[in-house]
Parts: sequence; C-alpha cells; structure tokens
Amino acid sequence: MPSYFSDIAPIAFEGSASTNPLAFKWYDRDKLVLGKRMEEHLRFAACYWHSFCWNGFDPFSHDGTFERPWQHMADPMAAARAKADAAFEFFAKLGAPYYCFHDRDVAPEGATPRDSVNNLHAMVDVLGEKQQQTGMKLLWGTANLFSHRRFMSGAATNPDPALFGMAALQVKEAMDATLKLGGENYVLWGGREGYETLLNTRMGQELEQMGRFLNMVVEYKHKIGFKGTILIEPKPREPTKHQYDYDVATVYGSLCRFGLEKEIKVNIEANHATLAGHSFEHEIATAIDLGIFGSIDMNRGDMQCQWDTDQFPNSIPETALAMYLILQGGGFQTGGVNFDSKVRRQSIDPQDMFYGHIGGMDVSARALLIAEKMITDGRVEKAIADRYAGWASPEAQGILAGKVSLDGLAAQVLASGADPRPVSGRQEYMENLLNAFI
Repeated sequence: MPSYFSDIAPIAFEGSASTNPLAFKWYDRDKLVLGKRMEEHLRFAACYWHSFCWNGFDPFSHDGTFERPWQHMADPMAAARAKADAAFEFFAKLGAPYYCFHDRDVAPEGATPRDSVNNLHAMVDVLGEKQQQTGMKLLWGTANLFSHRRFMSGAATNPDPALFGMAALQVKEAMDATLKLGGENYVLWGGREGYETLLNTRMGQELEQMGRFLNMVVEYKHKIGFKGTILIEPKPREPTKHQYDYDVATVYGSLCRFGLEKEIKVNIEANHATLAGHSFEHEIATAIDLGIFGSIDMNRGDMQCQWDTDQFPNSIPETALAMYLILQGGGFQTGGVNFDSKVRRQSIDPQDMFYGHIGGMDVSARALLIAEKMITDGRVEKAIADRYAGWASPEAQGILAGKVSLDGLAAQVLASGADPRPVSGRQEYMENLLNAFI
C-alpha cells in the first residue's frame, strides 16, 4: 500500500523566485551565515506530538478532523509502529536534521507501569533503527506528565508521594531513552506543576517537592553519563491556573533556590512568552543575560485568543529580532529551533503538514539572514553601546564593583554641582532601523 506521504517528493531549496509551495524559498541548509552553515545555526527539529499524535480534536468536537491511518488502529503497538513509519518518512522528506518527542507520543500507555516501560523500550529500538535509516537525530526527549488522569494534580508537585514516584519512573525511562537515541538535550515540561486554588494547596511544600525532583533529575543525568543539557520549558498557565515555571525569570529564581542554576537551562516557547505578558525576544534576552539560554520552540499564538494555539511562525520582524539576540548571545550550543506547532484542524491533507513546516523554516531562515545583516552592519549594537557609554568610565565601573557607598555617591553628586540632562532613547529610530534591514 502507498505510504501516507507517498505523493510528496523530498523538499528542496529552489530560491525566493520559486512558486512551488512544496519547496524552500529561503532555507538553504548549506548557505554560509557568519561563517557557519545555515543548518548548523538553526538546528531545526520537527515535533512528534502535534504532527502525529493530535487528531484535530478541540473542546467543542467529539471527534478529531484528521483521518490518519495510525489513529484508527485497534492494536496500540501496531499503531505506534505505523506512526513511526509515517513520522520518519515526513522527517526525511522535510529535511530537518532533528526531531523531538514525549515518551507517550512514541509508545502507548500499558495496562501496568511495567507494560508501559516495555512498550517504550520496544519503540526506542524502532526509533533507533529509523534514525540509522534516515540520518535523523534527536534534539530532545521528554516525558508526558500531564495527559494521564493520575497527573491531574501535578507530577513533581502532586500531593500524593505515590504519584510523585510514578512521575519519577516516567522521567527515568524517558531519560534512558533519550540517552540511548543520542539525544542532545532532555526537557522537563511542567504542564500541571501548579495549582487551581490555594484553598486546597500547600504551595511551599509543592515548591520543595519540585526542587527535590529537579535535583533527582540532575543527579540521574550524571549517574548515567548523559552529556546533554537539561532544559525546563517555562509556561505561565493553561491548563493549570497558576504554574510554578511561569516565565524565564521565575524559573531562574527557582533554580537559584535549589542550587541548580549551573545545571539546568531553559527551552523558551514563543507562545508561552506572550501568554506570560512578555515578548519572545524578552524571554530570550532574559535567559541569555542570566546564563540559562538553551533552546527554543518556534510557535506563535493568536493575539485574539488567550490560550496556546501553537501556530507556525509567520512574523519576519519578530523572528528576526529573536535570531539577532540568539546570534549576539553566541548561538545555540546543544539546543535548536523546534516547531512545537500544529496545522489547523481544517488543514486535513498530508501536504498541509509540509506547508506549515516549510513556512516556519523559511521564516526562520529569512530572519537569520536579516540578523546577519544587522550584526555585520553594526548600527544597532553601536546605538546601544553609545547609549550606555557612560558606564564604561572608571568612576561608573567603581560603582558597579561596590567601591562607592550610597552616601559617598550622594556626596560626589553634591560636590560636582552637575545637573545631568536626559538623552533621547530614539525608539522610533531603532524601530525604523530594524525595518530597514527587513
């Protein structure tokens, strides 16, 4: 029988003049950008869950809109193998070098915890074979600690220690799977690590539980010799009313409290940033400045909706600023650009999955080229450097180094008799400059 994507040829780069919707206009993987191949800069990954697990269901429908064969098979393991066949055909034809998965994306829940572990082990062997056949690599693995009803009150923050233990089992097995498959990172996604009401919650205890869980994860990483990066994905809400990993700054505060700021970094999702009331670039800049930048999920929200819509990126200016900050911060080390994005439930044809990823990859590639122009041109960085030039003086550096007390500095100001005037921030000029590169 023909495969699910049999009518679609491998996606090639054809250039900006191409009118072929199943071709890249900007993503030329071998193009050099600041001395490094575009593929090596962007490190694209396609996600397993939205692309191959979501069936198009929404809260107002009994059934999903997608009619994908593996979603209608009676044998869960046969469905998992069929899903893997389709997924790796898609990955290979798309040409992204990486993919990402949750444990329950690739292997079904069993009747017992042992059955679930056995299912995962069997499918990890399948994924390993698929990686060898296609050359695909694993950007990161993670555990789904939010879908099953047992985690309705959280995983690491659950009031029942027995369910804390179930979460530990899943994470241990998912970390083993990630190591075996050569994964370059491991992500902790705390979808239900939070609370709905303080009427039934000991927040302090739950935070202590979360801290212990994170330390256990790091301890196990070193025990098994996993050399990749442990990442936390901040998220402010949905499904939980208030989540403990609200944004990058909140995560950093927790890491410092638990002594893990040198061990764990963040995977930043654009849609989560806006749900927290921030911009994507704000969260990236915060993570870089705090030394915990790791990876990104490139997906946008709908500004008319107040939930995580996981749409493919399409804003070149916003993505260009994100890429500029990432390049300025030294680029990705072990992380990359994962598309935690899904086609709309009305986009039901196989080629729609390619359209979404092609568009997202082209937007990111074009943004990378714009960021390169901004860096080589130098005007943006010069304008910022000029604005803060006063802090380069020996006197100002002495203030930052703690060589001057509050009253001592106050005395200096009075003695100088100076009345410094404010200087324009030139926001409009900077916005126009950004648009000039686009």
